[in-house]
Amino acid sequence: MRVSTTAGRRRGPRTPPALSLPGAASLGVRAMLGGPRRAARAVAVFPSAAYLRVDGPTEPIILALVTSDAVRPPNAVVLATPARQEPFRGVREGDVAFVGDGGVEVTTRLRVRIRRWWDPTPVLGPLSLARLAHGAHALGELTGPWGLSGHPVPGVLADSCADGDLAHAVDAAERIVGLGPGLTPSGDDALAGLLLALRLLGGAVPGGGRAVWLADWLGAAVTAYACERTTALAATLLQCAARGQASVETAAVLRGIAGQEPLEPAARRLIDIRHTSGADVAWGLLTGCRAALALSAPRPDADRSPDG
Repeated sequence: MRVSTTAGRRRGPRTPPALSLPGAASLGVRAMLGGPRRAARAVAVFPSAAYLRVDGPTEPIILALVTSDAVRPPNAVVLATPARQEPFRGVREGDVAFVGDGGVEVTTRLRVRIRRWWDPTPVLGPLSLARLAHGAHALGELTGPWGLSGHPVPGVLADSCADGDLAHAVDAAERIVGLGPGLTPSGDDALAGLLLALRLLGGAVPGGGRAVWLADWLGAAVTAYACERTTALAATLLQCAARGQASVETAAVLRGIAGQEPLEPAARRLIDIRHTSGADVAWGLLTGCRAALALSAPRPDADRSPDG
């Protein structure tokens, strides 16, 4: 009778080898990924995304690792694999990670090397006021209820932006920072859409300087101490929006408004994003479009001399 020499031995659980994948990173996080290695921590893990918190000199920054078939925010590294391959199956909340030197490591379970970069800032101009008006009308036909529908403050924000009333616009914007549940509350998603439309569409039309000016002030107001008022992920996305950096899905809608690609399919993809997040961003984009139009329209007294 053959007796196994391993009989009776106990074998401990075998640690699977680290999964190594190439990734495409947003230029919005290039400074972080291209710099020296820094410690990070996994703060949320889903089948199609893992979020890493990287402590900064003032406020933490969230880096998103997403699968190839997931939503692509402006702070993302896109992995060269779909969610069905389960690239985050070994990653747990609280895991130690490192970012920098051209890659990301999450403990011994996942390694990502950055192979290429993508730009989260769409180029939209030059754009006529008539084209912007057409795009705003078309987007308005596609948008519907969103997370803060019925809340009075967003209406004040929309009217104040269209009127160029800075004081009331800033007050209303600050009141909806962090308003709503989830990793990205509805108020923050709406503000991100508003900032993007004011900056990118306002900057693309003739006479859009007032819209960009308003975006500068609103961006400064809602990003100051944002981590004390909302989630770290929402604060990071507000910082991105203030710089004109959009998710791939939001950028497609902005290009649709500008007539560079079909608007309807892009808007439906955005609005269908989880819960009301996409609809919230769409409301902000529409509000920003309308404000940019109002602020860019020729004023009756524009050509009047100082003497009247």
